[in-house]
Amino acid sequence: MLKPSHTPPSKANHTDGLPSLGVRLRHARKVAGLTLKQVATVAGCSESLISKLENDAASPSLAMLHRLAGALGSNVSTLTSEEWVSDEPVLRAGERPVKRFVKRNKDGDIGLERITHLQKGGLLQGNIHIVAPGVASDGLIEHPGEEMGYVLEGSIELTIGDQCYSLATGDAFHFPSNLPHGYRNSGSTEARILWVNTPVTF
Repeated sequence: MLKPSHTPPSKANHTDGLPSLGVRLRHARKVAGLTLKQVATVAGCSESLISKLENDAASPSLAMLHRLAGALGSNVSTLTSEEWVSDEPVLRAGERPVKRFVKRNKDGDIGLERITHLQKGGLLQGNIHIVAPGVASDGLIEHPGEEMGYVLEGSIELTIGDQCYSLATGDAFHFPSNLPHGYRNSGSTEARILWVNTPVTF
């Protein structure tokens, strides 16, 4: 029988000295045995861009990073993770990592606040998407799985296939991920969306 502990639970820690995104992209490409041209073809971009990304001379948008991860047989979390090491199931407010992606305009960007631990073989992934006013995902993406979400704050325009839906605080959604999808913050304030994917995608 487990005995109750009177010591405070340990917090999740990050490892130090982590490799850059460019190094991770190059490593993943070489492990997969792919050329720059092969990755560029699948990701729908130029070899030059892949080279710049691998040398940290450019930053990918969230959608481009998603396409690159798919081309490399990986996912966004693996390519950008800070390798959580934790036995604690709780991620405290104010202590969760937020990954910010390339700005789509000079006034804002998209942030992903992780609300699930990274783990190999994990089937579920949750983030809070933090989207500045006027900012949109970079085109539509599609992949295996399904996803659901709930608008915590603000409003977004969610595109699924050829349909566009206006969602406000309190609205929810659920759809198969093989349908092309993307979103835009159509409001004047920051939008925060609880977003859950299965399997792990971002």
